[in-house]
Amino acid sequence: MRVEMKNGYSDDKEKKKKESIFDLSKYIDKTIRVKFQGGREASGVLKGFDPLLNLVLDGTIEYMRDPDDQLKLTEDTRQLGLVVCRGTSVVLICPQDGMEAIPNPFIQQQDG
Repeated sequence: MRVEMKNGYSDDKEKKKKESIFDLSKYIDKTIRVKFQGGREASGVLKGFDPLLNLVLDGTIEYMRDPDDQLKLTEDTRQLGLVVCRGTSVVLICPQDGMEAIPNPFIQQQDG
């Protein structure tokens, strides 16, 4: 049923469901790395997600930050186990395998 309103907009009774621009279904049961607002990072096996990007991770490991410089990660980790990650705090999601650190291209290299 379609209803025309005075302002020219239409109100569809059968609204189409919004589709997520992310297809995380291909990462189910695979290890992913997640970055959060505030700088925290974690990795774990993706067990589930919803359209709001809430994530369920199993076997989750948090990567600890340097107490002197909060922008740097250390080699220290802590086991978190089964975790529900709130979608509004997720900044980045990437597969764990195939990810490697590269040098910062914006820092000028000094010639020695």
